[in-house]
Amino acid sequence: MKPSLLFLYLLLIHAGITLAQQRGGAQDAQLALQYFEQKEYDKANVYFENLFDKNPDQWFPYYFKSLMAVKAYDKAEKISRKQIKNHKEDVSYYVYLGKTYKAQEESKKEKEAYEKALKELNPQQYLIQPLAMAFIEEGLYDYALEAYRKGRKATPDYPYYYEIAEVYKKKGDLTAMINEYLDAIDFRETELGAAQMALQNNLGYDDEEGGIKNPLLKQELQKRIQKYPEKVVFTDFLIFIQKQQRDFDGAFIQSKALDKRLKEGGNRIFELAQICVRNQRWETAQRCYQYLIDKGPDNMYYDAASVDILNVEYNLATQKPKTDPAELTALETKYQKLAEKYKGTSLYATIIKSQSTLQAYYLNKTQVAIDNLNELVTLPGLDNPTKAEYKILLADIYLLAGQIWDASLLYSQVEKDFKYEPIGQEAKFKNAKLSFYAGDFKWAKTQADVLKGATSKLIANDALDLSLVITDAIGVDTNDLPLKLFASADLMMVQHRYTEAINRMDSVNKLFPENTLGDDIYFKKADIYIKQGNFKEAEQQYKNILDYYPTDLYGDDAQFKLAELYELKLNDIEKARQTYQEVLTKYPGSIYVVEARKRYRQLRGDNINN
Repeated sequence: MKPSLLFLYLLLIHAGITLAQQRGGAQDAQLALQYFEQKEYDKANVYFENLFDKNPDQWFPYYFKSLMAVKAYDKAEKISRKQIKNHKEDVSYYVYLGKTYKAQEESKKEKEAYEKALKELNPQQYLIQPLAMAFIEEGLYDYALEAYRKGRKATPDYPYYYEIAEVYKKKGDLTAMINEYLDAIDFRETELGAAQMALQNNLGYDDEEGGIKNPLLKQELQKRIQKYPEKVVFTDFLIFIQKQQRDFDGAFIQSKALDKRLKEGGNRIFELAQICVRNQRWETAQRCYQYLIDKGPDNMYYDAASVDILNVEYNLATQKPKTDPAELTALETKYQKLAEKYKGTSLYATIIKSQSTLQAYYLNKTQVAIDNLNELVTLPGLDNPTKAEYKILLADIYLLAGQIWDASLLYSQVEKDFKYEPIGQEAKFKNAKLSFYAGDFKWAKTQADVLKGATSKLIANDALDLSLVITDAIGVDTNDLPLKLFASADLMMVQHRYTEAINRMDSVNKLFPENTLGDDIYFKKADIYIKQGNFKEAEQQYKNILDYYPTDLYGDDAQFKLAELYELKLNDIEKARQTYQEVLTKYPGSIYVVEARKRYRQLRGDNINN
């Protein structure tokens, strides 16, 4: 054979042997892991021994565990020492050695192994982490803490706050855990967001205190504030928690203290007031605005607060079970004085709008309101969208006064001017409702069907509801008298003739017991009771829908509105949270899902925008 051919022949033989070895090695690994998974450790160890000799780093964890399972402690100790010898820097192998002594109840040697690991530890992050994790895996939390503390001492720029906090969590020492996160914020204030998120996740949500509402966090924050009053970040954190808990009074006290100490000019108080308004916490909002007003006319928020506080007083006065005419008249006078003060400014129109609403709906002064609004829509310099907004309010008041034609004319003007915009679609829907009130159900349904595709989800949903109410109540060639009675009651509601509206709706059930308007009537009555401040009766109406008509038109509406009632009116946060959650589980396709999820998370304590 020629030398070149001989070389090629030997090369092929070598390649074949190598391939066979590789295949054999792969088969050994597969069998070893298969036996390991099946907990047939004796069989697995036959293969692991060879695999470990060839690649100790890859196979050590499996081989060690398999040896320990069959109580082959001498071999487990031997391979641990081999890894220690081959990896002098990686002292985490001492933990494995200690485990072999623990299994043999040699506590002295076990302790020596752990302490040697800490003693020989080179305090570099890439070495500290595997050692600490090895200790944590065995539940040796104090040793893990020692490893991290050694790292903290060696590298003060990386103090291991988050890692140490996690160890304390595993130990069940929540106070120590909380303080590590607070230390992280103290160390670097930019850690505030990360620490907040970690605390929310680590305190848990199954606790009756509800996650970040855990009282320990508040207590530790208050201690820090008392000890380090100059550390504004801790007060900011406490305010954040108070907002999450809807403790707006507490947030006001802390915010006011900061505003005075830092001479901030009222910015955080104004923001808090707006949050209170969105959450319908009128009393606290009133305190916020009054604080800004008391700072005097030179304060940048003085004018806005002067207007907004009256709108808060309006809500306080009109949401009582029984309104006080003297209180409402006094409020009207305040609006009038404010209108005179700010005439010619950008605030004037806002004041007149609020005053006119009060006059029309609560003081029986519809003509005065109409005159004021007619003057308002002709003001020079008023932009068209704002003018359209005031026209819709004016039309609403015409409807209140029974001047249906005037209302329809204004709605039509806005619809024409803003045909493809949300305000134009709102006007179109209000015109459709006028047809509904008048008993022209065919035309009302035609307009509602067009609006099902409105860009505004709210308008599209309302239009769909109106169309379905008409379809369900009339059907094909059936009596439309029950729907006419219901429509007239709906108009009475708009006109604030609440007692008449309830009586009219009750008459539908008495005269036509087979009608299909049961859930509609319950829903409208709930709305009336809320406006009257009779929240318990409103709760019962929503429950009636959920009990008797859960899959009908207003099922998801009732579920969401009931949750909102618990949250904003009855102040039952736990029931509110549960009821919002039921929107997600019972009505996953509802338009309320996004808002229900947001509110559920807020009440649970999640870190999201207010």
